[in-house]
Amino acid sequence: MQERIQNLKEIIEKYDNIVFFGGAGVSTESGIPDFRSVDGLYHQQYDYPPEAILSHSFYRRKPEEFYRFYRNKMYFPNAKQNSAHLGLAELEQAGKLKAVITQNIDGLHQAAGSKNVLELHGSTLRNYCENCGHFHTLEYIVRADGVPKCENCGGPVKPDVVLYEEALNEETITKSIQYIRTCDVLIIGGTSLSVYPAAGLIDYFNGDKLVVINKASTPRDAKADLLIQAPIGEVFRNLKLKTC
Repeated sequence: MQERIQNLKEIIEKYDNIVFFGGAGVSTESGIPDFRSVDGLYHQQYDYPPEAILSHSFYRRKPEEFYRFYRNKMYFPNAKQNSAHLGLAELEQAGKLKAVITQNIDGLHQAAGSKNVLELHGSTLRNYCENCGHFHTLEYIVRADGVPKCENCGGPVKPDVVLYEEALNEETITKSIQYIRTCDVLIIGGTSLSVYPAAGLIDYFNGDKLVVINKASTPRDAKADLLIQAPIGEVFRNLKLKTC
């Protein structure tokens, strides 16, 4: 693996227009479980399948059950940014990385110092009243009993997270496509590339180098110029860059 990490180092040092596209595997080393691994949320037992609970229709039908699951399984107050988050932030500060495009909703990229983060699936850190639009913190949602109500007007508060059956934000999609289409290097990390439409954004890449870093196989492995099958945090811990 060290030879492949050295190859990644050489790519990063050569290019100054890099974009990162990541998923749940970026945050697993921070203690946040992914959805599809053996130990992920999809393999745990609940009254309803997680896919159903995290859908727009379920949120409307059973908001109390939705929030019980949300508080128990989507809230990780002790999670801290790991080597991958910190390494990407350093690459941005060095002028190498132009954008982080993430499927994660935990805000750890920003906590690590990344500035240009495009959150395809929203963020648990943002919550808004569905009636008046008043902003509420994640802590407000966690402390509330049952369905959280707006402190401003009493309306229901919904996390700014894209649920199943909901469309992705058009502005975020447009910006992500632009970055992917125009970058020289696209690094895909910590994602199985099985969630659409997010995974379909990779089709817009026409640059020089496609790098895939993931523990398990992905549909893009065969097209990668560099494939590293390892945890992305481990890769960044062993990546000694002159730029960082």
